[in-house]
Amino acid sequence: MTFLEFFNQIRTSGIEVEFDRLQEATPPRLSNEAMFHLPLIAISILMISKGHVKPAVDHLGQLVGDCFERTFPGFRGSAQHLGWSASLRVRTVQALAFLEQARLVDVGAGDKRIAATTSGRAVIEHAISEGGDLASHLIILERSYRDIRSERQLQFFQT
Repeated sequence: MTFLEFFNQIRTSGIEVEFDRLQEATPPRLSNEAMFHLPLIAISILMISKGHVKPAVDHLGQLVGDCFERTFPGFRGSAQHLGWSASLRVRTVQALAFLEQARLVDVGAGDKRIAATTSGRAVIEHAISEGGDLASHLIILERSYRDIRSERQLQFFQT
């Protein structure tokens, strides 16, 4: 049976599917451990370090956690604040060490800011050019980073 034959048979037989729930289901909640995979953390660090404003090493774990909470629906409205997770901070340090060893990022000696190298930028560009879920989540993550940075600047000027 071909694809077209299947749908034609469905139409002619009058099969219907009914759904009891018309409201949209809330996304399932994720545990903190679900996001602590080094490749995801590493590519997230690469994404936020390729922009004009480089993240500082001191606040990287907090920043990655905050970006994850804004990017991934499973963390929205969570009772746990992911940015304060010790596990995430440890894994972030491991991901940063990997990125440095792979020469995908440089950490400034003086200001301790993380900057993506040419190779690191090429990795990100390739991931985005492939499209799909990863590319869209990376773009949302980058926007979340910019939003967080803007909010922190506004808070600084208000105090």
